[in-house]
Amino acid sequence: MNKSTKVTGAIYGATAAACYGMNPLFTLPLYAANIGVNSVLCYRYVLAVILLWGWLKFFKKTSFKIDRTEFIPLLPMGLIFSFSSFTLFKSYTYMDAGIASTLLFIYPILVAILMILFFKEKIRSSTIISLILMTIGITMLYNGKPGECLNIKGVLLVFLSALSYAVYIIGIKTIPKLSNMNADKLIFYVMLFGSFIYIYNLDFFTKLEIINTPLLWLNAIALALLPTIISLAAMTESIKLIGATPAAILGALEPVTALFFGVAVFHEHLTVRIVMGIAAILTAVILIILKKDIASKQRANIQELDIE
Repeated sequence: MNKSTKVTGAIYGATAAACYGMNPLFTLPLYAANIGVNSVLCYRYVLAVILLWGWLKFFKKTSFKIDRTEFIPLLPMGLIFSFSSFTLFKSYTYMDAGIASTLLFIYPILVAILMILFFKEKIRSSTIISLILMTIGITMLYNGKPGECLNIKGVLLVFLSALSYAVYIIGIKTIPKLSNMNADKLIFYVMLFGSFIYIYNLDFFTKLEIINTPLLWLNAIALALLPTIISLAAMTESIKLIGATPAAILGALEPVTALFFGVAVFHEHLTVRIVMGIAAILTAVILIILKKDIASKQRANIQELDIE
């Protein structure tokens, strides 16, 4: 892996994180308008499919053709990602969205554990340090009220969301038919198959709650575009370029994004503890990027020795 590939993969990972962190920003106004979880996610997925279809067909001239060997892994990946969305969005109804979004970021740890257990990935000391720093940083960003107890159902839902998202990330990296697939087409079918859950839950749109104001429609479109299409496409490219575990650790930037909007839009206070949490997360991200650079140089040196 050359330096340019490493930097590009890191940029994609950071972009994915920044966009995915916008989920509560566009979701909560829809909840406030009494649009339920299934309806919100139905709008998110169906609008994403429509936007992607138009982009791929009329601008990129991408073929939508897939064969049976591609369909077999695409269907479960779409359902797994959709389940991750549902459990996260459902958790917002049991706890504060900021807390749920913060707790979600156990998923890089789950990715690392699953890669070690099932794919015999070697864990380096730098990766362990990055995971520890990330955990400390996320904990410091946690903004629960003193004496407040976390809702058990909400915590379980967030854990299931994190686990299914981790499985999705690993699947994209380790299943050859997916890792070699065009990223745009992959995202299109993930969203298409994922939308089946909400279409079914809403009795084929008959129970869909209607959005009736232009502002709410803007929120729904933004939800389909930024934390969905752009985030997924960027994450897919990052996974392909730098691997599942580093891409997942870069996801620790997501709560930083949520925090930024909390301060800029909702006028939340920026404390010393939060600044320290951000510093810990950024240090973890920088370390994982540097680790890739060092590993690349070591491989290059080995290759030179072999040639000699």
